[in-house]
Amino acid sequence: MAAPDDERKERVLHTRVPESLDRHLKHRARRLGMSVSTVVRHVLLNTFGLVEDIVNDSADVALALTGNAPEPLTPRRGDGRAAPANDGGEILAWQGAVLNVNAVCEHCNTVLRKGVRAALGVRDGAGPRVIICESCLGQVQQAPTPLPAGRARR
Repeated sequence: MAAPDDERKERVLHTRVPESLDRHLKHRARRLGMSVSTVVRHVLLNTFGLVEDIVNDSADVALALTGNAPEPLTPRRGDGRAAPANDGGEILAWQGAVLNVNAVCEHCNTVLRKGVRAALGVRDGAGPRVIICESCLGQVQQAPTPLPAGRARR
């Protein structure tokens, strides 16, 4: 659960770890230029949301592979809590990319395997990650976009 920047760290957590993990934490902290405490805090703050994202993405991939369209996921914040409906900014652009991980197209739920071309949504503000397949990108490019009132096409 991500803590706001101004939230005071009031609790101290003591834990026993194997010597190898202690060495690894110290090495990683030194490499990042952070204290071990800060590294552990960041790991703990991000782990729950990451695990939930992995479970949700895996379920979507499994459903898509069996031909069952997954239900649209509730947008999530980094801490795993449901994001408010207005948390995501408008998609300003689509950036072409070659995927380094498997994904699911946001529009048609096609499984996108590692190594295929896809498009990443670039948002105007914070919001959940959006990936679409090349076919859906083609549809987006063909769709006429209404101009806001008072603006002319250039």
